[in-house]
Amino acid sequence: MGAHNHGVEVNSIDTEQVRETHYGFLGSYLGSNEKAKDAIFYSYTKYINGFAANLEEEEALEISKHPNVVSVFPNKPRRLHTTRSWEFLGLERSNGRVPSESIWTKAKFGRDVIIGNLDTGVWPESESFRDEGMGPIPSKWKGICQNETKVGVRCNRKLIGARFFSKGYESVAGHLDPSIHSPVISMATAPTPSPPPPAAPYPAPPSSVTPTAPPKVAPPPPVSPPTRFARTFYVCWPSVGEDGGCFDADILAAFDAAIYDGVDILSASLGGDSAGDYFTDGIAIGAFHAVRHGVTVVCSAGNSGPAPSSVTNVAPWIITVGASTIDREFPSVAVLGDHEHIKGQSLSATFLKNNQYPLINSADASKTTNKSDAQICLPNSLDSKKVKGKIVVCLRGQNARVQKGSVVLQAGGIGMILANDEASGDEVISDAHVLPATHITYADGLKVYAYLNSTRKATGYITHPKTMLNTKPAPFMAAFSSQGPNSLNPEILKPDITAPGVSILASYSEAASPSTLDTDTRRSAFAVESGTSMSCPHVAGIVGLLKALHPDWSPAAIRSAIMTSARMRDNMREPMKNASLAKATPFSYGAGHVRPNRAMDPGLVYDATTEDYLAFLCDNGYNSSQMASFAGSKHYACPKRRSSRLLSMNYPSITVPRLAKGHARVVRRVVKNVGGPGTYKAHVQALVGMSVKVVPEELVFKSVGEEKEFRVFVEAKNGGGGGAGYVFGGLLWTDGVHYVRSPIVVRA
Repeated sequence: MGAHNHGVEVNSIDTEQVRETHYGFLGSYLGSNEKAKDAIFYSYTKYINGFAANLEEEEALEISKHPNVVSVFPNKPRRLHTTRSWEFLGLERSNGRVPSESIWTKAKFGRDVIIGNLDTGVWPESESFRDEGMGPIPSKWKGICQNETKVGVRCNRKLIGARFFSKGYESVAGHLDPSIHSPVISMATAPTPSPPPPAAPYPAPPSSVTPTAPPKVAPPPPVSPPTRFARTFYVCWPSVGEDGGCFDADILAAFDAAIYDGVDILSASLGGDSAGDYFTDGIAIGAFHAVRHGVTVVCSAGNSGPAPSSVTNVAPWIITVGASTIDREFPSVAVLGDHEHIKGQSLSATFLKNNQYPLINSADASKTTNKSDAQICLPNSLDSKKVKGKIVVCLRGQNARVQKGSVVLQAGGIGMILANDEASGDEVISDAHVLPATHITYADGLKVYAYLNSTRKATGYITHPKTMLNTKPAPFMAAFSSQGPNSLNPEILKPDITAPGVSILASYSEAASPSTLDTDTRRSAFAVESGTSMSCPHVAGIVGLLKALHPDWSPAAIRSAIMTSARMRDNMREPMKNASLAKATPFSYGAGHVRPNRAMDPGLVYDATTEDYLAFLCDNGYNSSQMASFAGSKHYACPKRRSSRLLSMNYPSITVPRLAKGHARVVRRVVKNVGGPGTYKAHVQALVGMSVKVVPEELVFKSVGEEKEFRVFVEAKNGGGGGAGYVFGGLLWTDGVHYVRSPIVVRA
């Protein structure tokens, strides 16, 4: 058996001697402290007490039997979950001005709030990191700008820190080239866009990647927005085979450093392929310690939708964000030889003249008799003799959308029509294709394929992309956005919220191409990107504004404000839809689409403490020794009374995943008044086949900070539900000014 690297977490000890204690502990198994020093590549010495080491399987097994060892788990890889949006969120007007009622204004643009990111690095030269007009760096900041003089990472009063963590990656993939051993994105990394700096957008100039000169994100306010951006804690590196390049050992080290450095919010656009056990999940462990120290952690839900139960980062102490569209498109029309006009989307920098060109189905241009690879335009699947000089119709799936265009171009094609598969429905994305291209819906793809099958001389052309605003419907859920139910704890609804994540204009590394393809030589300071990796920093920015406005609010209170103020309707005042334009559910959008201005005055919040999360872990069956590390003491006794506490975790949503027909379940919640004296009345949005009763139906608050408990009785009526599985509804508390809404999800 070869060597494996493992994360080991031990009970809390004196942090000043923790590293030597780790060496002594492991040395007792390996034979000497010197061998232990060679094996250990991280000692977590600040807030997470443990170490990461290269161990044989049998060594890891023996260590796991020690009474003071909480857990031993592999150094698992994670994957990256890789403008107009601020106006769409109501933070600014169409003329770029920030209204006085905006949370931006009221929160003073997030003054001195420190936001950190866990991702692939930073491009310090970006206009997003201008620091004109900013005062001194907050005294609480302890972070550094790693390798600043060696590799030129230029931090300032806006970008106040940057660190990299690679030992976990290198223990698996070997040593990195020293030239990329820095927090700066370089050509050798797996680059992702620098998301819009939370609460601090800047103008986006036209570029070769955005030839249509889309509307600017927002003009800078009179002075530079004072949110501090500790971007980045660089934990993601080039992919290792089929594995992602973000490893748990590095992620834990980054969390440990971020807490110590003094961040207020952590944004992590990465995660596993599925929800894992909390005690073997580096993100869940790191996030718990962060939240325990008052740091709000925001994570992406994942890009594995629309498959059910694909959502990741499901721990209840994390804010989990799905991705949805905004009301801006970059239309590019495919004009077929039969005069059919089919609108798609694109950001192709090159374009064809409005002449008719030969059109071919990629499956008919296959190099082999097996047409399946050619149908989706996989590398080396197309016959250049059949493709040369033609527009190729490719089907979405398996490989990257921009890579399909590169495959067509390399085979001699002059353009591409990318048609959605059925699962992707109406979700079309504006990509910076390397050739003239347009991305069309599944229904329109059927029209194109029907045309191809109707004639031996199919022709067409593709128009140059333009910009279209106020499109409808918007938002709707992205097909790629990972969905619930929560596979680890179905009692907790995930994702929590959705935010803009499709075709988002963001600052970008000029060390990499906007398509991320090695053959693409283009460079741009801005690019349009899609993924829950883009929706996550939107919410992190909003959290920063709420933290500035309400510095005494806990991470749970901030999450509650965001969730209970969300909307579930689009700009046509219809229920939000999914990518196929069918009605979406809370398994797609959680509590709904984020509304920052409503979140700053939610009226009531569902608060939670570390003790609540520890009780939650106890209810999941973890023993006292496992709980000790999370509790921060050697002795932690789980509460004896458990009953149905998982259902009564004080969460802003209500989920009952198992309810026998003819039976009732009771769910308890506590709300805290943050909106002044008032009387709130309960209103229940009916669930099909269910009887829902709230006791009491009225809550009277006399002062801020006052808490009230209520119970929700949910009963499945005989014959109710029709065996259809989950049904959805909601609970609304209102005093006539505030509207505090929680989704209710029940499975009979």
